[in-house]
Amino acid sequence: MAKKKRLVITDPRAIRALAHPARQRVIDELFNGRVLTATECAELAGLTPSAMSYHLRALEKWGIIRRADESTDGRERPWEAPASSLMISSQSTGAGRLASQAMIRTAMDAVADQFLEMAVDDPWDDVSSMSRSRLWLTHEEAKRFSDELNAIVDRYKKGRSAKSHPAAAREVTSLIAVVPTGEAPEQS
Repeated sequence: MAKKKRLVITDPRAIRALAHPARQRVIDELFNGRVLTATECAELAGLTPSAMSYHLRALEKWGIIRRADESTDGRERPWEAPASSLMISSQSTGAGRLASQAMIRTAMDAVADQFLEMAVDDPWDDVSSMSRSRLWLTHEEAKRFSDELNAIVDRYKKGRSAKSHPAAAREVTSLIAVVPTGEAPEQS
């Protein structure tokens, strides 16, 4: 099955399906190019295989993951991501917005934990960074800014996964957030 470049989730119910931490852990691995069985997903998430199967079916219902081709031994059919990256649209309202916020908090906490867990003598510490800026942008500039940041990620991600990357490569987490703050200007 061919993969799309990016899966964009806008349906509030699908966003809610993403909000569970165990599901997010598995989604991270699948969207990083891994193909995993329910048992392997359960081990990653710290759940029983039957509990994980429930979560996998819920994600499949919304098209967030899909069944991969049969395994070589034919016993357990693995799961995969239908795209190389996943984007959550925050355009939803109500419960979808709350689920999106919960998912964002979980993702940001995971990145913060990675900063805290990095060894003091890690030789890659010089590339570890976080930047926070306040920019004054028009709506069109903010859209272009977001698109350009995602294009940079896409350029570095292209053709690379947990299974296929240069020998000297190391997994690096990036988190891009573009968040309008303050009051929206009056339209003239």
